[in-house]
Amino acid sequence: MASDVVHVVDDDVDVRKSLGFLLATADFAVRLHESATAFMATEPKTIDGCIVTDVRMPGIDGIEFLRQLKSRGLNVPVIVMTGHADVALAVQAMKEGASDFIEKPFDDQVLIDAIRSALDNRSLAVAAHPQSGEIRKNLATLSERERQVLDGLVSGLPNKTIAYDLGISPRTVEIHRANVMSKMGASSLSHLVRMALIADPKG
Repeated sequence: MASDVVHVVDDDVDVRKSLGFLLATADFAVRLHESATAFMATEPKTIDGCIVTDVRMPGIDGIEFLRQLKSRGLNVPVIVMTGHADVALAVQAMKEGASDFIEKPFDDQVLIDAIRSALDNRSLAVAAHPQSGEIRKNLATLSERERQVLDGLVSGLPNKTIAYDLGISPRTVEIHRANVMSKMGASSLSHLVRMALIADPKG
C-alpha cells in the first residue's frame, strides 16, 4: 500500500496544497501536478496508485486527460472533482473511464473514502463486472417514471431540467431520485451512474 501514490492534478495552487496536506495526513504518498499537460510531460509509463483531478482545467481538461491516459494504455483509477453545475461533465468523465466523481465542496472523508475504494477496486476495473446481473435485476424494479428520471440523471441533467422535460415538479423528481437510489442500492450519484453504465456500457 505504501507504494501507492495519489497524483493530484489541479490548476488551482490552493486546492493542490490543501489536498496534498489532507492526503498526507491520511497517510497517502502524494504528488502534486499543476496541470494535466504537466503530468503527461513526465511521460509516465506506468502509474501506481490513482489520480485525483479537476474536470475543468485550462489546456487539457479532465475529459481530455482521461482520453489521453487511455490512449497511452495507462490503466489507472481516476477520481474527478466537479462543481455542482458540472454533473453532465462528470457523467461524461465516467463514460470515458473515470472510476468516480465527487461534487465540490466535499467533505474530506468523502475524498479519502473514494481514493481508498478506487485503490481497493483497481483489479475489478479490468475484470468483468460480476454485479451487472444484479444491477439489471434492480433496474427492472423501477417504475417507468423512475426509469425516465434515472435516464435524465445519467445524461447529467439537473433535477429542474428533468422536471421540465417530464412535466412534473422538481420536488417530484427528488422523490423519484431518492426511490431510484434506494432501489438500486446506490450510495451516491456517481455510484448510480457507474451502475447504469455497467448495465448498459453503450450508455
